[in-house]
Amino acid sequence: MSSNVSSDGSPLVWREDGLPQSSLYGDVYFSSVDGLAETRAVFLAGCGLPERFGARFTVGELGFGSGLNIAALLDLWRREKPAGGRLNIFSIEAHPLTRDEAARILGHWPELGEAAKALLDHWPGRARGFHRIDLPGFGAVLDLAVMDVVEALEAWDGAADAWFLDGFSPALNPAMWRDEVLAAVAARSAPGARAATFTVAGAVRRGLAAAGFEVAKRPGFGRKRERLEAWVPSQAAGAAPPPPRTLAVIGGGIAGAALARAARAEGLEVVVVDDPDAVAASGNPAALVTPALDAGGGPRAALYAQALARAASLYAALPDAVIARGVRQLPQTERDPARFATVAGQDLFEPGTMTLDQDGALAMGSALVIAPPVVTAAWTGEVLRRRVAKLERDGAGWRLLDAAGETILGVDRVALATGAAIADLAPDLVVRPVRGQASWTAGPSTPAVAFGGYAVPTREGVLFGATHDRDDTATDVRSEDHARNLETLRKGLLGLAARLDGAAFEGRAAVRATTPDRLPLAGTSDDGLIVLAGLGSRGFCLAPLLAEHLVARMLGRPSPLPRQLSHLVEPGRFDSPARRYGV
Repeated sequence: MSSNVSSDGSPLVWREDGLPQSSLYGDVYFSSVDGLAETRAVFLAGCGLPERFGARFTVGELGFGSGLNIAALLDLWRREKPAGGRLNIFSIEAHPLTRDEAARILGHWPELGEAAKALLDHWPGRARGFHRIDLPGFGAVLDLAVMDVVEALEAWDGAADAWFLDGFSPALNPAMWRDEVLAAVAARSAPGARAATFTVAGAVRRGLAAAGFEVAKRPGFGRKRERLEAWVPSQAAGAAPPPPRTLAVIGGGIAGAALARAARAEGLEVVVVDDPDAVAASGNPAALVTPALDAGGGPRAALYAQALARAASLYAALPDAVIARGVRQLPQTERDPARFATVAGQDLFEPGTMTLDQDGALAMGSALVIAPPVVTAAWTGEVLRRRVAKLERDGAGWRLLDAAGETILGVDRVALATGAAIADLAPDLVVRPVRGQASWTAGPSTPAVAFGGYAVPTREGVLFGATHDRDDTATDVRSEDHARNLETLRKGLLGLAARLDGAAFEGRAAVRATTPDRLPLAGTSDDGLIVLAGLGSRGFCLAPLLAEHLVARMLGRPSPLPRQLSHLVEPGRFDSPARRYGV
């Protein structure tokens, strides 16, 4: 980060007149006349709002800053939105402020009231990547990209109906106004989109025009004589097909539960259907929510870091779901402490949440232990206990059939989340079954620790394990596997294992699904089925974010997943034989 950042790491300094100023660019965050009035005149009115609001509306912004523009937008949307309207917001900020800094700025305008409070109560973090913020009281969701502007625009898969171009002055921050940036804005604009900005700099006007916008100067606000409005010419288009209204989710584990939650949040009618004889891999009394560690810091590492942040936020909102916070990953080899130190230094995680302790272990402060039954019960709702033997197209929708060929129900879309059994309904998908048995007992407990195996607290005691047996699909509980789990525990936590010697164990065995590259499947199959599978042992970390990605794709809405990360999980990546059988 630039040496101009203040000593406490903030990109903001306070001037003697009380205005916040960027220490990086030397420009103020809002007008000295009235920042809120400027936002309403330049950006809201400049984009034709609220008159242009539609039932599904998307706003993009360059320069999130204090969140003032978004708070003003939320306030307007809540008052003027169409009945049942949904607002998607995408904003970019390379140098995010802290919540306290934003609160001090937004406090200038108490009339923003609940909109400012909602934003501050869910203030996004500072880790590099996308941050999804739910604003259910406003029928809105915010995706904040903490990264360079070009990288963020290339990563986003949405199309904005309105753009707030609110970077710092082109003279002080020219990188935000490059032709490359404005061309990317145009490429992420819906037909008829409007853009607005405070600047009328010639380079900005020419860049917008070259990108395909029509541009006009308008009377400015305050001391500025002029401002700029731009628009993409509307294109005649046929009527879009109606979005799906009903979704059947087949599978009652964490993948199915996450899909049900994400779909209902977007207003869909959801039915979760689960085989009454199925044993979900997510039914233990306690489970770890941890990322797969990747010292390389590339897309794979970014996927798990973003997924962990989203999962932790959603689980924390569920009463009684979180059993414990923080997990220690113990080193297993001489190289592990150095690898852990590299992970701890990655900017993909929130500052201070990944630290190396004196024993060379990695303390993962944002990792969790959760109670899976609490999560799945809250998110699935009532489950239809039927075995789906076959799926058939029914016009534009689907019919779910039982073994006798009788219709169970008909829906617009179907999502498969049946773990290793997914090949029964989608045989072209590449998954491999892995049996795992966990053991638990009442009494002695432990902080959450991972060491090749793992041991975590439950509400009554401790759970540890788990076995890992490929191509074994049996779900019987085996005494010899309790012994194997205890032996694994002995290698990581000798004292706890000694205390458990001679104890009576309960257990549960389930079959996980893995893929050749150890990454999940999250996309659409060749025949149009939504697929969430191959989560391995990271389902509680991955499923919430990937489910939101899939629902967004299904509805044609912006995904919370950057493009380069969504490419990692596409089911079609195994189309070549070499990749298909590389397990």
